[in-house]
Amino acid sequence: MKEFILSDLLNRRLSLLGANLPLLAQCLHGIERECLRVTADGRLAQTPHPHTLGSALTNEQITTDYSESLLEFITPALADPAQVLDQLEEIHRFVYTRLGDEYLWSPSMPCPLPTEENIPIAEYGTSNIGQLKHVYRKGLALRYGRTMQCIAGIHYNFSLPEALWPLLRADEGSAQSDRDFQSRMYIGLIRNFRRYSWLLMYLFGASPALDAGFLRGRAHQLETFDANTLYLPYATSLRMSDLGYQSEAQASLTPCYNDLESYTDSLRRAVATPYPPYVEVGTHKDGEWVQLNTNVLQIENEYYSNIRPKRVAYTGERPIQALVARGVQYVEVRCLDINPFLPTGIDLPQSRFLDAFLLLCALDDSPQLTNGECAQCSNNFLAVVKEGRRPGLELHRDGQAIAMKQWADELLARIAPFAKLLDQSQGSDEHVNALALQQAKVEDASLTPSARVLAAMQQHGEGFSAFSMRQTLAHAEALRSKPLDAERQQHFEALARNSLVEQTRLEQEEVGDFDLFVGSYQASILAIST
Repeated sequence: MKEFILSDLLNRRLSLLGANLPLLAQCLHGIERECLRVTADGRLAQTPHPHTLGSALTNEQITTDYSESLLEFITPALADPAQVLDQLEEIHRFVYTRLGDEYLWSPSMPCPLPTEENIPIAEYGTSNIGQLKHVYRKGLALRYGRTMQCIAGIHYNFSLPEALWPLLRADEGSAQSDRDFQSRMYIGLIRNFRRYSWLLMYLFGASPALDAGFLRGRAHQLETFDANTLYLPYATSLRMSDLGYQSEAQASLTPCYNDLESYTDSLRRAVATPYPPYVEVGTHKDGEWVQLNTNVLQIENEYYSNIRPKRVAYTGERPIQALVARGVQYVEVRCLDINPFLPTGIDLPQSRFLDAFLLLCALDDSPQLTNGECAQCSNNFLAVVKEGRRPGLELHRDGQAIAMKQWADELLARIAPFAKLLDQSQGSDEHVNALALQQAKVEDASLTPSARVLAAMQQHGEGFSAFSMRQTLAHAEALRSKPLDAERQQHFEALARNSLVEQTRLEQEEVGDFDLFVGSYQASILAIST
């Protein structure tokens, strides 16, 4: 690992962490993993969400995302990422006891998909909140198409210990309240994440190829791998490229990460500002809801970003309301591809590295992003997702060209002291070892997941879908070969049963019609006081 001179601010904060090592073991982690249900021949499952998995509306650990076929597994937030990953694996193993002859698709990019109208939108029952979730998804289909909504990813939730913020605030001599200081630091983390997240795309991007049918005949600049597969030879994550979420409405939306107030205000305006093409469509067609409203965003979660500031919301509370009322509690990293070589899509070394990376983002100096730097961050990110493994690739920092490899080396050197502190706090060497694995990828691009995907396809003479199905079957066998013990099996069965009971209760106790419910929901965003 190359040596790198750290700033005085970073050295001071590292010293503060070193003097309070037990706190570092109190960071919290949670993972959300999305994946498609597919048939034995690698096609999208057209069956309803399995009843034996419980209610997609009220089961806190097993739900659906956009499509009825797009499962989402959610772990609790825990201090030990090894336990988080154990829980994620347990969810997978339980689900496989209920899938029959269906499978969990291994990569982020989808299997060969049916026509748009035959991609089923998720259903959540007849309660007002269940209908709201369904209509919101109908709106996504209208605005972006159903195909794009079938892309899956891993979301990594991370928070620093609550007790650390007052120590940092006192060290800085800040006059802000603990809550406001904490929010300011998390927004600073997000700014640094925007500067450095290209590195995660290089190290963990795993979608250099896709099924040719995904583009539905759209113009593109991809190359042909075989008759059914498109790719880019140096790509790391086509999922995160401009082939993914595209929207002229969202292109006009650039939430400011200068502070929490400006961020929430920009999203609030987007949820309340009509967008002419959506106005033209309206909210109803033939008496049926087709979108929740005709604004730039239907709800704040529609804004697609690589990372989000988050706060656990109360029942009936909107995400922006929670942030405005109580500040930022954690961040949700949303740009991670599913690793198709891993049964659960993510492993412990990746989690260990992410923790050290996010600590650097949180505690390094984070000046505000000028307009020019915002564009520079976006351009660097796109360059790496499309050609991150190209020898000699250059990015731009402070308006000057810099070799991606040189910048990656510098970042890893700055992350190293955080990896060491995390290991000291836990009496292990796992974070330093995880960092060494990433350094090896910087030295040798063939070790990256994206390179390994293309190498496996070439070695086996197979396209994207055949490779993905081979991995899917291997993961199914691995997960099914380790049945849960009786206690854990019963735990998940009880979660499923209780969620069905809860959905029924919501539906039976519902008062007020859906149109009034939507009106009230829309009005709630306008009532936020900042």
